[in-house]
Amino acid sequence: MGYVVRDIEAAMRHWIEVCGVGPWFYFDRYSVSDWNYGGTLHAAINVSVALSNWGDVQIEIIQQRCETPSMFRDFLASGKEGLQHWAVWPENYDEVLRRALSLDYAVAQSGATPRGRAAFLTKAGHPDTVIELSETGEARLEFAARIRDAALHWDGTDPIRRQ
Repeated sequence: MGYVVRDIEAAMRHWIEVCGVGPWFYFDRYSVSDWNYGGTLHAAINVSVALSNWGDVQIEIIQQRCETPSMFRDFLASGKEGLQHWAVWPENYDEVLRRALSLDYAVAQSGATPRGRAAFLTKAGHPDTVIELSETGEARLEFAARIRDAALHWDGTDPIRRQ
C-alpha cells in the first residue's frame, strides 16, 4: 500500500504512535533511475521512502523531494494526501505488464530501482485506482522478508531505521 505524503517524518510518527506500526526502514534518498512520466524520460527522481509491515501487508510512505513530473506530485497538487496506489509483485513481470496493456491499462510512470523495475498502471474509468507493478526478484523478496520479520518481532524500540 503506497501512501504519498508531504512530510514523511510526520507520517512515520503517525504510523508508529497512532497505529503501532514499525519499525520503519527509511531511505532519505531512494534510488529510482530511468524515470518515465507521461512518455517523457528523466534521468531520475528524488524521493524519500519508508517501508514497514502491518502483518503481511507492506506499507510504503513516499515523499517526493524534487520537481520532476510524477503521479506523486499530481496527487498532492490535486489536494490529496494518503493512499495513492497498491502494488503487486508478480514473478512474471513482463507477461503481467503485457496482459495489463492488452486490457487497456496504461503505464502512467515507471522507473528502475536496485530491486527491480516498477510501472504504475492506470485505466480510464478508474482514475484513482493506481496499480504499481513491481518486478520480483531475489533482492526484493529478501528485503521484504527482512521488513516483515522486523515488524513481527518489533518491541517498539528503534522505530525509524535509517538506511
